[in-house]
Amino acid sequence: MAGSLGGGTPDGWLLARSLRLPESVRALDAEGWTALLAIARAEQMIGTLAWRLDGIAMPSGVAPILADARASAEQGRIVALWEAEAARRALAPLGVRVVLLKGTAFVAADLQAGQGRSIGDLDILVPHDTLDAVEAALIGAGWEWVKPDTYDDAYYRQWMHELPPLIHRERDRMIDVHHTILPLTTRITPDAAALLADAIEVVPGLWTLSLADMIVHAAAHLFADGDLAGGMRNLWDVQCLVDQFGTDGVAARAAHHGLSRDVARALRLATALYGEGAKLELADHAYLRRITARDGWGRATRPFTRHAFYIRSHWLRMPPTMLARHLWTKWRKGGAGPASG
Repeated sequence: MAGSLGGGTPDGWLLARSLRLPESVRALDAEGWTALLAIARAEQMIGTLAWRLDGIAMPSGVAPILADARASAEQGRIVALWEAEAARRALAPLGVRVVLLKGTAFVAADLQAGQGRSIGDLDILVPHDTLDAVEAALIGAGWEWVKPDTYDDAYYRQWMHELPPLIHRERDRMIDVHHTILPLTTRITPDAAALLADAIEVVPGLWTLSLADMIVHAAAHLFADGDLAGGMRNLWDVQCLVDQFGTDGVAARAAHHGLSRDVARALRLATALYGEGAKLELADHAYLRRITARDGWGRATRPFTRHAFYIRSHWLRMPPTMLARHLWTKWRKGGAGPASG
């Protein structure tokens, strides 16, 4: 049907095609537009879609929705940059290199990946040996702990790649302070010192990962640190970085961090969704099935596939004995815990 650009029930591929080929939305009927907007909202990519479709003819009822999405994304960009500046000011006396991660890094560096991007928490990377001083400085500047639970607090500090999350008591904005890019329980240990050493200063006092490390981090976050939730947005980040800067040095950097397989898969899947000529491996089709699992109302679909990747995410994060003990503890306490992301 017209709504799915080629027949069948709309899913995440509808959004992917619309981002890759904006002119293709001219073929959408009312049902198709409803599905596209619903899926884009569910994947937190409505601002990205609005940016990509700017200037494309569309129904009169759709135009104001996307105009609002562009305005909201711009407001989110301003807020994200202000939070980064607030963190810089709080940490400046320490002389610590503050490396921005994810969406805030993209907009701070004015990258294509940041155009229209939804940005949630502020994520930063700092040296491990500065964590105590960084935490104290942020608390002194108005941030406070989100998780009062003693088990969660201890788990984060012993096993995670970040401090327990902090939230500013006045601005109600969260900050995640990373000291590496993967939990310490995983089987892969990226070189955090190299990530920091090769960072790029984009504005005075604020840094981003190198371009190759941005792609490595995106792959690590998607495959080794989660159940593929947010995969469409994450792979769009990868595709934008590749389109803008190419892949020179990416393979070598991935190998250095022990993430060659994940980075290669991220590049294949990003090309399959948003580029041309992807040569997929057999398992890649399961990943794409999970990543595009939305219906025409934006609801999650394919529960078996989702559950399989959820189990996989836990398995990757922890050895079996530790995982069993952690899940038992969280079940008794009635919470999901850090391992569920």
